Amino acid sequence: MAYEHGLSNTRLHSIWRKMKHRCSNPNSSRYSSYGGRGISLSPEWENDFMAFYTWAIQNGYEDHLTIERINVNGNYDRSNCSWITMKDQGRNKQNTLYVEFNGYKKPLIEWAEDFNIPYKTLTTRYYRGWRDERLFKR
Repeated sequence: MAYEHGLSNTRLHSIWRKMKHRCSNPNSSRYSSYGGRGISLSPEWENDFMAFYTWAIQNGYEDHLTIERINVNGNYDRSNCSWITMKDQGRNKQNTLYVEFNGYKKPLIEWAEDFNIPYKTLTTRYYRGWRDERLFKR
């Protein structure tokens, strides 16, 4: 299949192909976490790389960023995707542990950074049932 856009060997084209593969190919090793859970690409992107490319360029794509689904259970579409760093990508997963403290809710890893306490220490405390200020005491 020949592409007339001349972008077949670009990083963006690779990202697009991989999204399609994990959402629509049952033989993909990642299918169970994507297509197998009902996650798909919008019809606009599924059938038109240039629609995806245009959205990406207009919405902050840079070579060091990765695509994220804002709602991890939602589809790949223009209203549910953005470009973020790998560090932030690691915080947007199904198993991310969110904790509310002083009226703010965010991933426990961010609390660990805020309080300069090792993440492993906080997870141990959390799973012991500590949900108040003791969680963050040094």
